[in-house]
Amino acid sequence: MKKIGITILLTAIIIGGIWPKISAESQSGDKQSITVYTDELTNVATQKNQSGSGEFDSTFNLRTGNKGLAILESLEGPSIDIKKYPEKEDWDENDSEHEHSRRRSGFRGHWTGIELGYNNYLSSGKSFSMPSDIDYMTLQSSKSSNFNINFTQLSLGMTRHFGFVTGLGLNWNNYRFDGNNSIQKGPDGIIEGLDPGLKLEKSKLATLFLTLPVMLEIQIPVENNRLHIAAGPIGALKLGSHTKMVFEDGHTIKSRGDFSLNMLRYGVTARVGYGNFQLFGTYYYTPLFQSGKGPDGNDLYPFEIGVALAFNN
Repeated sequence: MKKIGITILLTAIIIGGIWPKISAESQSGDKQSITVYTDELTNVATQKNQSGSGEFDSTFNLRTGNKGLAILESLEGPSIDIKKYPEKEDWDENDSEHEHSRRRSGFRGHWTGIELGYNNYLSSGKSFSMPSDIDYMTLQSSKSSNFNINFTQLSLGMTRHFGFVTGLGLNWNNYRFDGNNSIQKGPDGIIEGLDPGLKLEKSKLATLFLTLPVMLEIQIPVENNRLHIAAGPIGALKLGSHTKMVFEDGHTIKSRGDFSLNMLRYGVTARVGYGNFQLFGTYYYTPLFQSGKGPDGNDLYPFEIGVALAFNN
């Protein structure tokens, strides 16, 4: 009821402002149309026409998004019609520059939000199995997790449902070792296994990166929401790293260092979702460790998969 009351009040105000002009022009016998853009979603139009028999009709149209109100004034009296318009998603060749800009500004990508998933890495042979000489790098896949916070976003729309998305995010990775070991940086910078000498409850390598994607996103309207698909390159800057060992008696040792990890890395990321829910995956072409300084000189290529909740819709 409140929405209906507001609509009627808005209609009365607009009619009051434009009706005198309609009356003054009613004798001209011409068909005219006036369109006023009140904001990016609302437009008001009036139309009048006079037939050869002298009968005069005038129409008032109020449209907000894909819903509208039409009032027809004729000799038989006024009539009111509530309309639902199909959404115009793409540009028309007759669109004005204002209309083009409005459609571009209506595009909102899907990057800001939180992500939770699993991470791992592949050997240089693109296998989950580690070579026998570096079996200490084998992970517990079910306990190697990642957590991401994507805190800022920029959407560059080409149309209302198609454009580029970029932004910044923080990416935490936990690589949980499967064996009773940790890792350390050798004198020459090459990563090697570390035997703690006692039984471990858990052991991991943790990293923190700042991420920057540049994705192309397409959105497909489905019922009252949108299916969206996005993919593109992603870069990352290392902010910190450490290893952590927790012994059976609860004693914990945390060692901070660079562990010969690459400071910069790049890869590809993709995500598909409906509404605010997403599935995502990221693979890095840059090895986790610096060239020639991985475990016994081996390269490992990190990746992550998981679910996300977007905040921008």
